[in-house]
Amino acid sequence: MTTGRHSILATSFVRCAALALLITSTTTMAKADEFQGPTFRKGLWHFVRTLDMVAHRKPKHRLLERELTACVDPTVSMKATFASPSVGSCVSARPEKKNNQYTFANRCDFMGPVSTVITVHSEESYTEQNELSEGQMPRVELVVAHRIGDCGAGAEQSSGAKTLSH
Repeated sequence: MTTGRHSILATSFVRCAALALLITSTTTMAKADEFQGPTFRKGLWHFVRTLDMVAHRKPKHRLLERELTACVDPTVSMKATFASPSVGSCVSARPEKKNNQYTFANRCDFMGPVSTVITVHSEESYTEQNELSEGQMPRVELVVAHRIGDCGAGAEQSSGAKTLSH
């Protein structure tokens, strides 16, 4: 009798496990389907980030320039950018896609509410421009990114960081 009872319990367990697996994979697929942004090739990428202060009708003043070469998957950070949650009174707008550009009229960012334009040149190159026009110090952040190769067997997750401040 214990064999029959054990068999019924095992069958129930297998059904529950299969149902849990089905629900998990369906949820994962739904979350993956929600992302409507660009995808990029994983590999060794080079990023140049600049941050400029924009004075009234005067040339920009460079606040920061930073370069970084790292073994990354930029699609992961794009998913975070596109899932930008509302923060306090800052409510993120959905991006609008036109040709190779994704434009956020308002996106909640570490700088505050920004307008963002992501221009996809290929699966190995993009630029992201964030403009903060509110407040007393309007700023423009520009990230230029391009893939430079495959990750080596011993490649670190990030290397070659160089910061220049003016």
